[in-house]
Amino acid sequence: MTQHLTTRTVAPRLRAATAAPVAPPGPRRGLGVGELRLDGGFWGTLQETNARATLRHCLDWMEQLGWLGNFDRVAQGATGGERPGWQFSDSEVYKLLEALVWEHGRTGDAEVEGLLAKVVDRVAAAQDDDGYLNTCFGHAGRPGRYTDLSTGHELYCTGHLLQAAVARVRTLGRVAGEDDALVGIARRAADHVCREFGAAGRGGQAGLCGHPEIEVGLAELGRALGEPRYTEQARIFVERRGHGTLAPIALLSPAYFQDDVPVRDADVWRGHAVRALYLAAGAVDVAVDTDDDELRAAVERQWTRSVERRTYLTGGMGSRHQDEGFGDDWELPPDRAYCETCAGVASVMVSWRLLLATGEVRYADLIERTLYNVVATSPRADGRAFFYANPLQQREPGADVRPDAVNPRAEGGVRAPWFDVSCCPTNVARTLASWQAYAAFVEEASGASDGGPDGDAADGGVVVSLAQYAAGDLRISVDDREPGEGGGELALRVTTEYPHDGRIRVEVTAVPERPVALRLRVPHWADGATLGGPDGSSAAVRPGWATAGAAGPPTLAVGDVVTLDLPVAPRLTWPDPRVDAVRGTVAVERGPLVLALESVDLPDGVLLDQVRLDPAVAPRAQGDGAVVRAVVVPLPGGGAGTPPFVSGGRDGAPAPTSDAGAPAALDLTLVPYHRWAERGPSTMRVFVPTARPEEIR
Repeated sequence: MTQHLTTRTVAPRLRAATAAPVAPPGPRRGLGVGELRLDGGFWGTLQETNARATLRHCLDWMEQLGWLGNFDRVAQGATGGERPGWQFSDSEVYKLLEALVWEHGRTGDAEVEGLLAKVVDRVAAAQDDDGYLNTCFGHAGRPGRYTDLSTGHELYCTGHLLQAAVARVRTLGRVAGEDDALVGIARRAADHVCREFGAAGRGGQAGLCGHPEIEVGLAELGRALGEPRYTEQARIFVERRGHGTLAPIALLSPAYFQDDVPVRDADVWRGHAVRALYLAAGAVDVAVDTDDDELRAAVERQWTRSVERRTYLTGGMGSRHQDEGFGDDWELPPDRAYCETCAGVASVMVSWRLLLATGEVRYADLIERTLYNVVATSPRADGRAFFYANPLQQREPGADVRPDAVNPRAEGGVRAPWFDVSCCPTNVARTLASWQAYAAFVEEASGASDGGPDGDAADGGVVVSLAQYAAGDLRISVDDREPGEGGGELALRVTTEYPHDGRIRVEVTAVPERPVALRLRVPHWADGATLGGPDGSSAAVRPGWATAGAAGPPTLAVGDVVTLDLPVAPRLTWPDPRVDAVRGTVAVERGPLVLALESVDLPDGVLLDQVRLDPAVAPRAQGDGAVVRAVVVPLPGGGAGTPPFVSGGRDGAPAPTSDAGAPAALDLTLVPYHRWAERGPSTMRVFVPTARPEEIR
């Protein structure tokens, strides 16, 4: 079914300019990066580390390796000889540009603006007169333009350029953005893509990129600049996918590119995880912008099955190393989990778009899980080293990495300062720089639909929904006045130590002239949560959206305080029995955090393979982790070249005993998965085998 671009209008009272990565038409909008100022805490600390260390770290590595110099060589006409970096290294420069733009938009930091301007000047000098921009193709001594659409990544790189420009035009405003250098580069590049790959019969070639991303970039740039040609081109690329037109790669099927089944016909995500998720994000953008309910429903269907059957406890996606891709249903091996950091970022991109499209709380729940246990896991505490893959079990301690070395992308166990494919550091950087944009959304009460809060505020009122929790101050524009003009803002002060403590206190410090209702997300794991209202009442609330304030006047007033108490005590989490790789094991979670058992927390002489968790003893909180009761099982003997299997009995191992003959029970500490390996190389596991009854005495 072919859909064409139609016009959507935004509810007029919510048309205030907002600097956010995603700005779809419709009744809901996410926060702008300037509408929430974080006050330390989990995300505030990560964001400041990103600003202070990671941005410069990425810039220095790309300068050192010659990835930035590639633009200079094109500008100078010196492209012969060996070119530094993979064919897609330009995209890392563009993701860093996007991170710098969000950081400047959030803080107004003049130094950040200066760095941004210098890089933009070098990129601009490499652009051809017709708008084409790539340092690997189309120049003397290099392959010709678009001669390798399967693996060349030209359109992928352009997509990231466009996303950087989207950030720029939204942080500057459209009027100022029209004259901005970065926005001008992107507009010329997008126009070139539309001419080169436009609809058949109008001079365009019927090609598409092996790595989706151009779809998201075109759709958002079309929104930012009010240019429907870009959204139409994004739609064309989405519709071309799935017909087997890309040249094959040895040992990989068309599913690797998602070129085996049209997007609207697919039931699940498959193939390369990042590609699948970027494509899904672009498809949601196109579906929303063209009122294509069938296409949107297809992505929702794919999300549902993929989350239920192909997603790890951490929110990580991708269980196969050979294609960085999804496995089959229930194929979730913890030790071979790929769970690329970029797939975590892409998962957030998809779920946020679906949340804005539908208002359904399940998308915010997955965003939270993925942010805490994938995105936050990648960077080292100092912001200068990263995980590329995120396994849930480490059998051997990771090898040390040199601080001045480029490392293989998937070597796990130790965070590395840089990779030969360093997509993850820059992806983390742009996500952390714009974290506020995923924390809350605003919508007209009368315009709510598809799971929205219809009836949660009076007619003409507005609903603000807190989707993620962090300490800080929010000043949210709820009509078409600019922030700071007065009368059009809701101001909230959020006080919390979440996720380590479950209390979220929200104080109203300013109210708009319109009625306002406030909704807070109760996560799916939070059975037993309570909500305290402005009138001092307290009531149990179920997982989902919980509304504070009356359904009509009187509405929120200055001085009102709302408290949400979430049960963040450690809890056992059992795997679905169809996940063969973790049958007979259990994991421990605490609030939104997945916990892990590391070898550095074991007694001397005890191996991780010997530990069996006693599920009859409830885990208890300790620090930001938990303590569990476990027993130590002697490992069976082998030797003489015998295979690692035991005949007879259940497992051939005697019941555990200490020297005195008593059960060898002990308490063990589990730490948040996001900070495993911070204390040095170790073995680790999230799912711990459970003890048999005869092993517990």
